[in-house]
Amino acid sequence: MRTNQGVPRIQETANCCPDTGEVVWAPLKSFWYLGHLLIALIGGYLTFSLDALLVFVVFTAATLCLGHSLGMHRRLIHGSYECPKWMEYFFVHLGVLVGMAGPLGMVYQHDLRDWAQRKAKCHSYLRHGTRFLTDGWRQLNCDLRLEHPPEFCPESAIKDDPVYRFMERTWMWQQLPWALLLYWLGDIGWVVWGISARIAVSVTGHWLIGYFAHNSGERDWHVNGAAVQGHNVRFAGLLTMGESWHNNHHAFPGSAMLGIYKGQSDPGWWVLNRLMNIGLVWNVRLPEHLPVRPELSPLTPARAEKALLKTPSSCRLKPQWRSS
Repeated sequence: MRTNQGVPRIQETANCCPDTGEVVWAPLKSFWYLGHLLIALIGGYLTFSLDALLVFVVFTAATLCLGHSLGMHRRLIHGSYECPKWMEYFFVHLGVLVGMAGPLGMVYQHDLRDWAQRKAKCHSYLRHGTRFLTDGWRQLNCDLRLEHPPEFCPESAIKDDPVYRFMERTWMWQQLPWALLLYWLGDIGWVVWGISARIAVSVTGHWLIGYFAHNSGERDWHVNGAAVQGHNVRFAGLLTMGESWHNNHHAFPGSAMLGIYKGQSDPGWWVLNRLMNIGLVWNVRLPEHLPVRPELSPLTPARAEKALLKTPSSCRLKPQWRSS
């Protein structure tokens, strides 16, 4: 993807190749994931209560919607809307709590995968191109070492921001204050369900959606020349806060709305639209605001027209936010 100044963060070097590399076990990543999964399975069974389950549901929804979808993805990575800096920091912090990486790590993982998928060939790790269980092990416990990787050049607003640098250094430790708060408010069950169970489910769910969204499902758009096409995973629209409309996202990556057709639930957009209507969010970008992409082809012409016009009737944009 590109920075807010229009410069690609992934810079190709001599002999740069997205197709050749080695998948290696990443001990820290693996122990982090498997440790929380083990605590969730054993501790979750031993400490189950309705209030602990409620903590899990509310905290998971908040971190996935405000954090991963609105903070990390739609704001930090794509810059599809603007908001006060304090809100951006808070949303990205909630995104860190999802448990996958810090701000720079998330931007790098996303942009590297996006860059590789748009090439004619792409490593199987970056396109979820192996069998289900094999891909699960590799994505959740391993890293890819490309033989000739590109350079990662994030914009100064991210890499030199002291808050984001602190989040990057301490992203695993940022669970600790919330764990102490949950223990103080409830008991150890709240910690197990609010921290470990939430992380295990969120990280596993992120891989599952990534796997299916790059292998099967509905498509209305085709990106010519790309090794990987995105697919819409319809049943997961609500669960993923709108992130499962991945064919839409491959077609219009800079759009703040991911569920661009009627019937495509996008809770992240619902929240964003309301924040915009009270003045906390502005310069929201929709498909019709994005530059024309010559490599993008509609598979169903009638859908292409709707994509440029549709806004949800139950979450209507104010007239002053509609640009010509």
